[in-house]
Amino acid sequence: MPAQHPPHRRNAPDDKFGHTPELGNQVWDWAERLAQHSDPGYAERGELTVTYLTEAHRAVAQRLAHWMRADCGFDEVAIDAVGNVVGVYHGTDREAKRLLTGSHYDTVRNGGRYDGRLGILVPMACVREMSRQGRRLPYGLEVVGFAEEEGQRYKAVFLGSGALTGHFDTAWLDQQDADGVTMRDAMRHAGLCVDDIPKLQRDPAKYLGFVEVHIEQGPVLNELDLPLGIVTSINGSVRYLGEVIGMASHAGTTPMDRRRDAAAAVAELVLHVEKRAASVPHLVGTVGMLEVPGGSINVVPGRCRFSLDIRATTNEVRDACAADVRAELARICEWRGLHFRLEETMRAAAAPSDAAWQQRWERAVQSLGLPLHRMPSGAGHDAMKLHEVMPQAMLFMRGGNAGISHNPLESITNDDTDLAVRAFQALLDQLTLEP
Repeated sequence: MPAQHPPHRRNAPDDKFGHTPELGNQVWDWAERLAQHSDPGYAERGELTVTYLTEAHRAVAQRLAHWMRADCGFDEVAIDAVGNVVGVYHGTDREAKRLLTGSHYDTVRNGGRYDGRLGILVPMACVREMSRQGRRLPYGLEVVGFAEEEGQRYKAVFLGSGALTGHFDTAWLDQQDADGVTMRDAMRHAGLCVDDIPKLQRDPAKYLGFVEVHIEQGPVLNELDLPLGIVTSINGSVRYLGEVIGMASHAGTTPMDRRRDAAAAVAELVLHVEKRAASVPHLVGTVGMLEVPGGSINVVPGRCRFSLDIRATTNEVRDACAADVRAELARICEWRGLHFRLEETMRAAAAPSDAAWQQRWERAVQSLGLPLHRMPSGAGHDAMKLHEVMPQAMLFMRGGNAGISHNPLESITNDDTDLAVRAFQALLDQLTLEP
């Protein structure tokens, strides 16, 4: 059963201007067809969920590979040892450096249709047009559909892009999913060769850089009524799982001044995180998970588990906030007579856009007669991993429905998508003219 979704703004040809966004329509149609594949338990409810190496995930990979070969005219297409779909369109000189681009095709649970996938389909549309015209660039173009970015089935994230940068941790292979299936067994079941993973590492000297098109996943472009935005930096982030330990006791007989309430301590911490993060521009802090294990309506909570996510445009601002929050947690627990544990589960460095590549995106957007809007990315992206080994820059495209993402309400228009494809084409043309 195809995943259900709300009405999207697909515009009819404009009678006044005689314009049909053919390139946007093509990307739109591809995205609709990919959304027919969803994991069991979600597909039956009309929800889009595609997690690493499930049957739906492998079907999406095969569909992308087929389109690259049959519809777009890529010269080489393969599904590599971690499940990345890799298409290469050679330049006039096959030994010339390549431009690397792409994004991920996995999704969060009950997510949207365009998060990640847009960044694969937009450059595919560009290659399709060049192939139909018999046109070759003086450099190669490599488009990668990264197999995993969301960290939904296993705790590890950026499996696909991490393999290209040489940062695939083989310890991940022993992780188990909710059903007890190890990543190693899932990869073997999918016909992937684990031993070939180290061979996927790219030599940065053979690449011009990495660019990525992505839906904004926020409300800014929508509120400004702008179709495209220039990413200045991808926020650095750090995540923790924590637990406060107090004493469970009777809610009716324990006086207020003798309670060791773990949940009240975490509630106090949540308000501190909110206040501390709001005090600095481009800093955000979130406690997104709260749990009182075995909690009861008539029991003072003896334990409270929580998550903590802190992001900022620079590592220094992120780390200063994290240090302050940890210190406040220690103060709260000492005052209340509690103990705590705080485990760091993920850390990603901020990834400022390469100046030259950001300027190329700016010129591409300006060539379409659109105003420039520069903005940081609060969400993480595959470009963060490629940033570790080569210059990178991103282009954002407006999302509808107030920019909501990681949600079935995520939406785009074919007109905006057409502009994104044309901006990518303009970027390719710039590179062709550069000495």
